[in-house]
Amino acid sequence: MGQPTVEDIGYVFDNHNVHSREQHRCLAAAYDPMTLERLAETGVTTGWRCLEIGSGGGTVARWLAERVGPTGEVVATDVKPAHIAERPGLVVVEHDVVTDPLPDNAFDLIVARLVLQHVPERLAVLDKLVRALKPGGWLQIDEFDTSYEPPLLAPDARAEELYRTFLATKSAVMRAGGGDPEWGRRAPAAMRAAGLVDIDPRPRIQLRHAASAGLQLQLHHTYHLRDKLIAAGMTDQQLDDVRALMRDPSFRATSSIMYSIQGRRRQEDPSR
Repeated sequence: MGQPTVEDIGYVFDNHNVHSREQHRCLAAAYDPMTLERLAETGVTTGWRCLEIGSGGGTVARWLAERVGPTGEVVATDVKPAHIAERPGLVVVEHDVVTDPLPDNAFDLIVARLVLQHVPERLAVLDKLVRALKPGGWLQIDEFDTSYEPPLLAPDARAEELYRTFLATKSAVMRAGGGDPEWGRRAPAAMRAAGLVDIDPRPRIQLRHAASAGLQLQLHHTYHLRDKLIAAGMTDQQLDDVRALMRDPSFRATSSIMYSIQGRRRQEDPSR
């Protein structure tokens, strides 16, 4: 299987892709419960100023806007924010976190879900997010570690190997675009190195089956990433076969690990 180049692949998930709405639906269904539960633990409430980087479909930003209103504000950013609707207390901004500035000492809470793993400059972006926090403010980063997501029940050895091939090819596509699909397990140490304190990583694993949002997301990726997966060495027949496998009611697999990591900026940080 040939290795694609960054030039061949480009950004992995494009918000202007015809499949982007289904991407947002599956992500929200699978991971909003964990993300919102963790955000609630920060005590986010009326009057807070919050920032979400890479808001996608905007479900997290809307939830935050309900928590901080009417005197607070949520800024929701994305490089292509067309899927996020403004509402009272929610400001939508077209913003590239790699190249565009953020104000220093501005936010009580910043959340970035499944963003930094896609960004080669993730450590520089992390420093920028830390500077954008008010002293004592919270940063929550939710990221995958895809090194562990084994099939558990497949019809036969060939089907199991096909599923593994699909996952490995998807990871190769991400890496070719400068991503790190295993960054979730590295994020806590990176947050500590960036100067945050009270680092609290929480891993979560789900069961994937045909009715689960997590496996529906994987099925969706066979369409959303079809051209990139083909460029990376898969065939349309393989994609058809792995789709049929993921629709099989008897198929079971373990999800990748989702890490939800929180840290705080020091109340007094003279270095920043």
